[in-house]
Amino acid sequence: MSRGLGQILFALVTILVFAEASHAQQAAVQSGDFVIHNFKFKSGQTMPELKLHYATMGRPAHDAQGRVNNAVMILHSTGDSGRQFLVPRYAGALFGPGQLLDANRYYIILPDSIGAGGSSKPSDGLHMQFPNYNFDDMVASEYQLATEGLGVNHLRLLIGTSMGCMMSWVWGEAYPDFMDALMPMACLPVEIVGRNRIYRLMQMDAIRSDPDWKGGEYAVEPAAGIRMFIYLRLLAAGMPPLQMQKQFPTAEATDKYFESFVNGYVENYYKTYLTPLDANNELYQVDASRNYDPSTRLGSIEAQVMFINSADDFIDPPELGIAEREIKKVKNGRFVLLPITDQTHGHTSHTWPELWKQYLDELLKASAR
Repeated sequence: MSRGLGQILFALVTILVFAEASHAQQAAVQSGDFVIHNFKFKSGQTMPELKLHYATMGRPAHDAQGRVNNAVMILHSTGDSGRQFLVPRYAGALFGPGQLLDANRYYIILPDSIGAGGSSKPSDGLHMQFPNYNFDDMVASEYQLATEGLGVNHLRLLIGTSMGCMMSWVWGEAYPDFMDALMPMACLPVEIVGRNRIYRLMQMDAIRSDPDWKGGEYAVEPAAGIRMFIYLRLLAAGMPPLQMQKQFPTAEATDKYFESFVNGYVENYYKTYLTPLDANNELYQVDASRNYDPSTRLGSIEAQVMFINSADDFIDPPELGIAEREIKKVKNGRFVLLPITDQTHGHTSHTWPELWKQYLDELLKASAR
C-alpha cells in the first residue's frame, strides 16, 4: 500500500461518485431491475415481488448451439453492491479494451444480492418482517435473474468476493453445469465457526444492543450500534497488520489517524458509501451466512476452480489450513495463497485485481473450450 489506509478509505468514498461516469467512456454500463413473482425462500416464507437490481456491460454472444459463451457474473461482498466492481482500480484493471475481461468481448453481469444495493431489502419497508433469506435464496434468485431476466443459459466465468466468494461455492454446487470457471476469493468453503462466527455475532449484537434500534423499528439509524458495527468491519476486513504498522509506526501517528477516521469517515460512512448503511439491512446480510456449509458437496462442482485467499486475511487466516484441505475435494480445483507484501490489503485484497489477475488469466485459459 503506497498511501495510508485512512487516505485510501477517503479516496474510495470520493471516487465512487464519479466511477460509473468515467468508466462509461470505456464501456457502457446498463442498469435494470428484474422482478421475481412469488419467490419462495428456504425458510418457507414467500415474497409477492422480489426485486433484483443489476448492472451489465457488453452484450451476450452465442455459440452454434445457442449457448451464451461470454457471460461473466461477479458477486459482491457483504453490504456492498455490484457497483463495487465499477471503481477505477477494479474496472480499470479488468474491463478495458484488451484486458482480461474486456467488456467489448464479455458480457459482464453485476447483480445486487437480496438485501443489498437496489434489490429488495428490509429498509424498503418490511424492516425485521422481511423474509429470513440465506445464501441459497440469494443464489437461486441470481440464477433466475441470469436465465429468465437476462436470457443467459451459461456462464463463462463466475467470480465471488468475500460474501460473494461463499455464494460462488453454493453456485458451483447448485448449478454445476452452468459455468465453465469459478473464482472464489476471500472466504473458506466450510461452516462458519470460531473467530469468524464470533466476529459476525459481535457485529449483530452491536446493533441489537443499541436502545435506539428498537427491535428494528427505528426512526433514525442507531448511531452507537452502527459505529461499532463499522469499527468491527474495518478492523477485520480493512486493516492488514503489516500495512498498519508501516503506515502508523508511532503512537502519535496512530492516534491522529484514528481521530481523523472517527471525525470524518465514520460520520459519513452510511451517507456516501456504495450503499447507504442501514442497521436492519446489515443484520440480514451478516445473518445470511448462518447455515452456510458447502464442504460436503464440493466434489459435485464441475467447473474449473481457481480459489484465492490472502495470507494477511484476518477473517480467513491461512494458519487454519482449511483451504488447502478442502480444495482437494474439488475435481478441477487449485488454491492460491497470496503472500503478504507491501501491496496486499488483507481481506480486501480481492478488490485489487493487480494482485491476482495473472491467476484469472490462467483460469480463463485452462477453462477455454
